Amino acid sequence: MTESLKLMCILAHPDDESMGTGGVLARYASEGVATYLVTATRGERGWNGPEEDNPGLEALGKMREAELIEAASVLGLHEVSHLDYVDGDLDQAEPRQAIAKITQYIRRVRPQVVVTFSPDGAYGHPDHIAISQFTQAAIVCAADAGYIDPQAAQPHRVSKFYYMVESESLVQAVRSIMGGISMEVDGVDRRHFGWPDWAITTRIDATAHWRTVVKAILCHRSQIPSLPGFNEWGDDLHKKIWGPGNFYRVFSLVNGGRRVEHDFFEGLR
Repeated sequence: MTESLKLMCILAHPDDESMGTGGVLARYASEGVATYLVTATRGERGWNGPEEDNPGLEALGKMREAELIEAASVLGLHEVSHLDYVDGDLDQAEPRQAIAKITQYIRRVRPQVVVTFSPDGAYGHPDHIAISQFTQAAIVCAADAGYIDPQAAQPHRVSKFYYMVESESLVQAVRSIMGGISMEVDGVDRRHFGWPDWAITTRIDATAHWRTVVKAILCHRSQIPSLPGFNEWGDDLHKKIWGPGNFYRVFSLVNGGRRVEHDFFEGLR
């Protein structure tokens, strides 16, 4: 394949790129793959300090955007873009508008591989679920010659599409360290969801880049309080948490089968 390789992650909040896909972004950037990030919100409601010190939506959004830019530089990202939605409101976005925005990015960048959240949103986060749904719709629209976007970009067919998922063993490890991840939505306690090993189609080894991931996470200074004891975690624990990358291959135009793959670009190189 002579076309340059491009990987696009379409996520919900600043820090998703580091805590969720940091290892694979660092690995592929180091291999010369152009890595792109589309972030739906600026994390305006992600305040972890005393409520009386909360700077408010706009100020916190600017703070977290600056943290994201710093982390993106650490991870070697080629480009960071924003959809300009407000944290916590993404599932209320007008669907046609959100899908059109993502479609435009896909058509302009023309990535072979796209990654987003799984439909369960990792732990049922409505923003994560919403960006997963919007991304899937945008991939369809981007390839449809009958879909006209305002920028009149040419259609683009994504070759491979993935959900980032967590293994059951990793969820158990996080639970033992932090007591688990959960959030209450509509009166229901939603908890961190682990996928069984047989359902994980793709395992990307980013162990060599775990230190880069930790450095990127540390850029998100406003979020470190949500990771109890993070600065005291030992190297082995960091390596265990940030080294492996687990994904579900939603579709591929170039490969298939139940054999676990170890490269997003298998069948494309």
